[in-house]
Amino acid sequence: MNFFQGYPRIRLLIFLVAIFIIVQLINSLTAGGLTPFGVVPRTMTGLLGIFFAPFIHGSWGHLFSNLPPFIILSALLLHRTVKAYLLASLFIISVGGLAVWLLGRNAIHIGASGWVFGLWGLLIAQGFLRRKWVDIAIALFVLFYFGTMASGLLPINLYISTESHIAGALAGITYAWLANRYDKKTRLSSLK
Repeated sequence: MNFFQGYPRIRLLIFLVAIFIIVQLINSLTAGGLTPFGVVPRTMTGLLGIFFAPFIHGSWGHLFSNLPPFIILSALLLHRTVKAYLLASLFIISVGGLAVWLLGRNAIHIGASGWVFGLWGLLIAQGFLRRKWVDIAIALFVLFYFGTMASGLLPINLYISTESHIAGALAGITYAWLANRYDKKTRLSSLK
């Protein structure tokens, strides 16, 4: 029996990390040939970049700075279900990317940091909104271990897409709020 067969969460994380590495390898071998497929605000081609940008990184250093928090925050969110993780990620990538496309400065926005900040905001917001001990413990861990990420919300470096960080965090918080409302409505309707 294959070790990973019974572990869909681990397989998903390995699959996503493999995509990140393969895309970076292609981008490196083509001297940044994939970079133009990022989010370019207010352009038609940049609109398509909403779904490509999280997987494209400017360098191996850029990728490796995003991978550890991505893996840890993803694993924490995956404590629920793979479906919940995928829905949250799709929302964060779509809504955060659209916000960058609408409001971002004229540049090519690439990298998984918007997704990472979305997971960060979502996990913290879930602790406040859901008020279940597991979610509170995760939120406290995220605040303690990744609290310095808040500095990434400040426009300190011209070459960092602060817009992606802010849009991702807000998308994650929004998703947590919407999911919490949906869960409450579902619980109330089941009581009737």
